[in-house]
Amino acid sequence: MGYEADLAFLFYNPTRVIFGAGSSGDAGVELQNLKCSRALIVTDKYLHEKTGVVKKVEKALGGACAGVFSDVPADSGVHVVDKGAAFGRERGADAIVSVGGGSAIDTAKGIAILLREGGSLLDYQGFQILTRDQTPHISIPTTAGTGSEVTYVAVIKDHEKKQKLLFGDHHIIPNVAILDPKLTLGLPPMLTAATGMDAFSHGLEAVTSAQREPIADALGLHAIRLIKEWLPKAVKNGADLTARGQMLIAATLGGAAFSNAQVGLIHAIAHVVGARHGVHHGTANAIAMPYAMKFNNDTVPDRYALVAHAMGVDVRGQSDEAAGLAAARAILAFNKEVGLPTTFKEVGVPESDLAACAEAAISDGAIVYNAKPVMDPREVLEVLKGAWGGVL
Repeated sequence: MGYEADLAFLFYNPTRVIFGAGSSGDAGVELQNLKCSRALIVTDKYLHEKTGVVKKVEKALGGACAGVFSDVPADSGVHVVDKGAAFGRERGADAIVSVGGGSAIDTAKGIAILLREGGSLLDYQGFQILTRDQTPHISIPTTAGTGSEVTYVAVIKDHEKKQKLLFGDHHIIPNVAILDPKLTLGLPPMLTAATGMDAFSHGLEAVTSAQREPIADALGLHAIRLIKEWLPKAVKNGADLTARGQMLIAATLGGAAFSNAQVGLIHAIAHVVGARHGVHHGTANAIAMPYAMKFNNDTVPDRYALVAHAMGVDVRGQSDEAAGLAAARAILAFNKEVGLPTTFKEVGVPESDLAACAEAAISDGAIVYNAKPVMDPREVLEVLKGAWGGVL
């Protein structure tokens, strides 16, 4: 379960993290610390128009608020980023404050690029293309899932091509993450569960990826421990501030873990079914997880045994392979416990499209780091068939 003597790795996590109930009120102070004076708030219409969350952040910024861009949809697109950047440029923004889930934070990352570099977001698709720091960014997550507040990746959809595009660069990691559990109190149970399992998948794939390393192991495994304990409580009682806070911490831990160790087959599948069939990203990860684990189990059973331990599964006396399968079954049961669907059939993915999904997943950037090399779409198809029919 350890590492070879010739181990070499790089861990990078520059984000300043501030945690506490009411800490979103520190947005103005953090903006001053960044030596900025005109912050564009990037959020969605629901948070802006139906809740008081954005107003709290506007109040914290005071006269430093350059405006609110609230056109971010649940599945943000390249055209949204381009529009937001144009709006920010008109308002003279020199910083961004994202308020929302992963879509708002990722959109803000894209806007941060365009405010500094110009052009269209499509000009910057890929990894490590940028050569300088981008527009300063304070992220304030209102869901506990993506971990985007501390990651180097933005996932933005090309709606015309029905593809999710990856933008990965250390220059777009947010400067500050403010974790205020009060801002997550209104999250419905189903979304609480789905975003929570997104965070779980980050911890799991960080621990098992081809680029795994010990610091990410520690973060990923502790994220799993926290989620196993606190997600059911947050789902059952959305007003449980302690559970909400622990889930925010877990999401940030998972984000920092996978931002260094990367993800794999689970995310490759989730990106594809999300882009092609609109399946919520966290739900897609939750569904795919046990079946991708079964596929990988002959390669990293010792790693899945660690996951079993982190979940509190008693695998004493079992082989690593048996412990790995026990972990996969425990995750399937956990999905049911928090009320999530457990098959792609349930969420409307047609069986007739599984082969096309498998072909697309092979081209997804996440699959490069999967624990077990995947080069044949037929292997992915078998995983998808299991996840569609619920056969583990």
